[in-house]
Amino acid sequence: MKISMLCLAASASAFALGTRAATACSVSPPAHANARQLATLAKVPKARAEHVALKAVTNAGRKTIQSAELEAEGGCLIWSFDIGLAGSAVTHEVAVDAGDAAVLSVKTESPAQEADEARADAKDHGRH
Repeated sequence: MKISMLCLAASASAFALGTRAATACSVSPPAHANARQLATLAKVPKARAEHVALKAVTNAGRKTIQSAELEAEGGCLIWSFDIGLAGSAVTHEVAVDAGDAAVLSVKTESPAQEADEARADAKDHGRH
């Protein structure tokens, strides 16, 4: 009973925050889908996803979208945004479900972490 109450509380908290577990998504694209196929599966337009992503970064200050990408990540079709804040070197990476516009994750990355991720992405894209 205690465990089910904890799960219920965690679910309610995630719902209240507008986020959910990274494994819960509304669109699961096929493995090795190309950009055109991903675009066909996306139900949420980029402009709406951008608006949702900007609202998910709660820090005060001027926010700027540095990059945006529709991608399959962890079995989910997401809009991925890197958002910068004026006067800060930190980047906020926001994943928005491309099926229902739910915020799946918000991560803060240092410049070094961002560079590491860019290198890993370049390496992954080189394999396909």
